[in-house]
Amino acid sequence: MDHLEEAHYFTSPIYMVKKEEYLEPVREVSNRYLANSKIHTAQNGQIVTMTTNYSHEPALREFGQYVSQTAFNILASQGYGMEPLVTVMTEMWTQEHSKYSSMDVHTHGMGAQISCFYFIDTPADGNKLVIHDPRSAKTIINLPEKDDNVVTPASKYAVFNAEAGIMVFINAWLPHSFTRNMSDEPFRFVHMNLSVALAPRPEVEIL
Repeated sequence: MDHLEEAHYFTSPIYMVKKEEYLEPVREVSNRYLANSKIHTAQNGQIVTMTTNYSHEPALREFGQYVSQTAFNILASQGYGMEPLVTVMTEMWTQEHSKYSSMDVHTHGMGAQISCFYFIDTPADGNKLVIHDPRSAKTIINLPEKDDNVVTPASKYAVFNAEAGIMVFINAWLPHSFTRNMSDEPFRFVHMNLSVALAPRPEVEIL
């Protein structure tokens, strides 16, 4: 029998790391901005609340630096020429999903290169992160899956359970969504988008 050599290209990597040390400062800032959003947008009782951007908060400087450096390392490891570039945090905001809230599939544009999710309050039966197959050509001609409980090259999506303190990084072009929150408790996470820019050039004194 012939042995077929198998090679995988054009993959869609997903990166996860547990960083519980950031939960306390992130929750403090997140709760403050959520309270403010509910006051000024009259969203009390609504199923989803989103805050304004708070990436500038001094209490989250170390958190933001970690996310930014990790995003840089990911892009470099994927083969991008990052030597003249730096990663830039463009958005950092909290989403609070009440019972029955969900988020439709979407991607992020406007120069975003990496999207990051940091889960802070994750009740049982809360929302789950869903990463969708970005290959539109495959979607057009999909065949039935043998077992949709197993992630294979035939899968249309992969579902990830959320856990407080877990940080997930994906390329911003990767379609993602969140399942419906079936818990009576709110589900909260921080959503971040990062772009890249040319690194500042050191000033050279001309004699």
